Amino acid sequence: MAGPGRGVTIADVAARAGVAASTVSYVLSGKRSISPETADRVMQAVADLGYHPHAGARSLASRRAGVIAMMLPLRDGMHLPVLMQFASGAVTEARRHDQDVLLMTADEGPAGLARVAASAIVDGLILMDVEVRDPRVETLRRLGLPSVLIGFPADAEGLTCVDLDFTAAGSVCADYLAERGCGDIALLGASEAVYARRTGFAERVREGFLGRSGARAEVWPCPDEPVSVQRTVKELLAANPALTGLAVHNEPAVGHVMHALADAGKRVGEDFHVVVIGPDEVAERVHPQLPSVLVPAETLAETAVRHLMRKLDGLDVPDSTLVEPQLTVR
Repeated sequence: MAGPGRGVTIADVAARAGVAASTVSYVLSGKRSISPETADRVMQAVADLGYHPHAGARSLASRRAGVIAMMLPLRDGMHLPVLMQFASGAVTEARRHDQDVLLMTADEGPAGLARVAASAIVDGLILMDVEVRDPRVETLRRLGLPSVLIGFPADAEGLTCVDLDFTAAGSVCADYLAERGCGDIALLGASEAVYARRTGFAERVREGFLGRSGARAEVWPCPDEPVSVQRTVKELLAANPALTGLAVHNEPAVGHVMHALADAGKRVGEDFHVVVIGPDEVAERVHPQLPSVLVPAETLAETAVRHLMRKLDGLDVPDSTLVEPQLTVR
């Protein structure tokens, strides 16, 4: 049985998992579909044994791969233009450190982490779309690959996490609406798929929005498709005729929400108020322009890369970095 005192081979991993060495290779390379149960056993064996090809060579700073991976899974309910802002920030900051960025957009879960850690093609990892109970987190701890999360799981012990303070962002929006005399307010949040995954940022916005006093608040999931958005707004207004304030945390829905409100006879900025959580351009390209809390995607990604590079150099980084939300009133 292999132990930490000697180099672990793929055969050791196979023996530990009770599979053939070729199966281990397929799981780590992703070149062939393997059942989730078998992949989980292989992944667990990799973590337990600390398997890593060329481990001795990678311990030398001079043998770094010069590449960091950014796991940015393209899932339902994710807005591609915002994701590309994260990618742009990471790539720009990585070049300042003479690093390239490998974008990994497949939703591979824990098996993808194990494959990357065992491949020796990257020096570290940035993990995105973090869920409250993210199944990737425990694997990340076991594998020991230097990493930074853009987002916070419920249990962040031993991890390095960077994010906007989304709880505070939800609170800022509720306060803005309450200060304008809105007695009944609502949050049109992320899509059903995002809430179903228990994605951290969506849950925290909801908690912050509902946690403020002074107004009667409710939260409705919001689809992305134009017809569905307008139907949702119509149903929301019918369910609560006293509603006078709305926060929107769904970038592609903002324009359609404004059309639906206009169709319902609501005068935004006069007898009805709307605030957005998202990129500035989303709030600026509608009429009237809307107040907004910026999600600083590029800044968050740049910070994550800087933290990761410090970790690779053996330097200390804060466990938690929360960016305070800023409300821009237009």
